[in-house]
Amino acid sequence: MADDLIKTVVLKSGRKRYRFTIDIGPDPKTGKRRQKTYTFDRKKDAEKERDKIRHQTNEGTYVAPSKVTVNQILDSYLKVKTRGKRRNTKRNYEHAFRCVRERLGETPAQRVTAEDVDDLVEFMLTSGRKRGGKPGTGLSGRSVNLTLGRLRAAFELAFREGKLARNVVDLVDNVSYQQAERETWTKAEVHTFLSTIEGTRLEVAWRLSLYGLRRGEVLGLRWEDVDLKARTLKVEQTRVVCETDVIIEPPKSRNGERELPLDDILADALERLRKLQLAESEDAGAAYQDGLAELEWYEGGQYLVTDELGIPVHPEWYSDEFGRVLRKAGLKRITLHDSRHTTCSLMEKAGVPISVISKWAGHFDSAFTQKTYVHATTEDLQTGAEALGKLYKIS
Repeated sequence: MADDLIKTVVLKSGRKRYRFTIDIGPDPKTGKRRQKTYTFDRKKDAEKERDKIRHQTNEGTYVAPSKVTVNQILDSYLKVKTRGKRRNTKRNYEHAFRCVRERLGETPAQRVTAEDVDDLVEFMLTSGRKRGGKPGTGLSGRSVNLTLGRLRAAFELAFREGKLARNVVDLVDNVSYQQAERETWTKAEVHTFLSTIEGTRLEVAWRLSLYGLRRGEVLGLRWEDVDLKARTLKVEQTRVVCETDVIIEPPKSRNGERELPLDDILADALERLRKLQLAESEDAGAAYQDGLAELEWYEGGQYLVTDELGIPVHPEWYSDEFGRVLRKAGLKRITLHDSRHTTCSLMEKAGVPISVISKWAGHFDSAFTQKTYVHATTEDLQTGAEALGKLYKIS
């Protein structure tokens, strides 16, 4: 192979350098022959690199030097992995890479080492927070592992495409952490909350949240989705926050679109709400729903959860209002999403099969519901003790 013979180059200063040109395989796009020239200060370094490249090209594992940055690797990954995804899902994928872009974004991807990734992990654990708490504090282990998982996948895709010689993120382990216990209410606490909100404007909304609907599902319900005669409601869309925008999206999971039966209490509350909104519409006249035309996401229809002028409430306000109501009720603090966990847990304790709970909640499978949404409390252990007492009692 005459092309890869090592030639001696003598500089004007008399200093010698060692150079070779070698085939690096066909261009993956054009199929044309590619060559690369390398120059070293020492002959043995040139020989070592030449022999390595020969071996890699013969094995089909050679990766040509490239200035492709980490940002470009992430952009390619996101383009592939978020195609056809909900806007909020795309936002979540992008947000997972925020610290990566901040720390490594402009670095050529081929120069990233396992130590660089480990330093990124340390930064995230100590100083990576920008929102959802005090800025500059550490992120949770769960958040760090989510970022690592997606970064690992992005580098793996680049490796398979021949942009990287190996996936260095594979060399960095996930961080160990203990998942925080979900706070849920007991049946008695739910009754206290329901007594507090009975007859209020948002009674229907709070009941729907305690029936296990996601926030976006509750706020996305329109009167056309409710059949009071048949005692059913359909979950067909969600109204969620993406960055600073309120948008309409399909339900979160493939089983999210569902039709749920209504009990008499919820149906009666819906009938009262409908009468209230009709009366407010008559009182307000032309001012009723007047601001809806300014909302980019609005495509017609009247929503269940609105203010006195028929304008749907903001999702963040709804969550904040939940906190204010539970403080008024004197209840322990849980998040609005924890009420969904409360629903699934209480349904399970009432003997509802997991398959039914999963379908009710709009989950993609029963195992996920069982693992993530059904929780036992310390008080529930008494049930276990009583059951064992009956089982082991010798009559």
